[in-house]
Amino acid sequence: MEISHVVEDNKNEDMHNSQTLLSSKSVRSQNEYTQEVEPGPPHESLFLVLAYLPLFELLAMSEVCMSLRDAVHNDVLLWLNIIVERPLSLRLSDEILMKITSKASGRLKTLVLIDCEKITDDGLQLVIRKNPHINKLFLPECTGLTPEGVIRAVKTLSENHQSLKSLRIHGIYNIKKDHLDTIRSFFQMKLPQQEHQRQQPILFHHRNSPEFRNEESNPMIDIDVDICPKCNNVSMVYDCPRETCKNKGCKACSLCIPRCEECGGCIIESEELEATACGDNLCSNCWLQLPKCNLCNQPYCKLHINHQHRLSSSTGFVCDACHVKFVAMLGAWYC
Repeated sequence: MEISHVVEDNKNEDMHNSQTLLSSKSVRSQNEYTQEVEPGPPHESLFLVLAYLPLFELLAMSEVCMSLRDAVHNDVLLWLNIIVERPLSLRLSDEILMKITSKASGRLKTLVLIDCEKITDDGLQLVIRKNPHINKLFLPECTGLTPEGVIRAVKTLSENHQSLKSLRIHGIYNIKKDHLDTIRSFFQMKLPQQEHQRQQPILFHHRNSPEFRNEESNPMIDIDVDICPKCNNVSMVYDCPRETCKNKGCKACSLCIPRCEECGGCIIESEELEATACGDNLCSNCWLQLPKCNLCNQPYCKLHINHQHRLSSSTGFVCDACHVKFVAMLGAWYC
């Protein structure tokens, strides 16, 4: 009995010593790891990436550390082309816009404000006066602006340095033919009439692409809106990409001539509109080529392809409407 107690005591002592040794090793390894990952300055490559970041990420990067904050705030080249889109556009006010554009030190070249409904005429004019070298002014869906405010901004840029080359104002309310004629008159002041070039066609299915919004693929488009030859209203007027429709009066706004969301082609009156899961228009050719919902046999256009619900038990997808019905049916079965 005494021997067994001694053996048991030795085992307990060995276990206690081993646990103490392991704990001391773990503490030592944690201390060594902590010492190895002490904070230091950012890698130099991060500073090269700053010029390629969108505005939202650029502002977020300035909050990482003091070195990046100073690099973002002090480099004027990062602020020569300002593009504000969601989610920043929902919060952008005149005061915030002035703070952001002031970082360009009066050398701002491109100002793109997409769906910035809080921007007013006075706020835009103040930015224009501080940055007279703007050559691209994009204001789509800025519903807080008025046609008179846009005219005043274009006039200021045209009179100072005549540097404005491209203007986008679709989605601003109450723009009439007289307003558009006034804006065009300031563009015509820049070059003699014979030097004006013909605009490239504006295609319906390219209207939401980043290239169209940022003017990389259509450098010859000076003003995005025009007078629709069908209804005589100022709107986005689209050309038809189909070879068979050229010179047949197919150029019009989307309200006068419905167009396919995939190819941008016109959908003539004799052609029946194909049913889609998202409700957008599709021509027959594009409808046949797109994948369909497993239940209702309706496709999504490219703008709403992210609404597809993938099923792990089968190939293909289910649309939003069928997915709701499917979930409700499963719930009824289990109840």
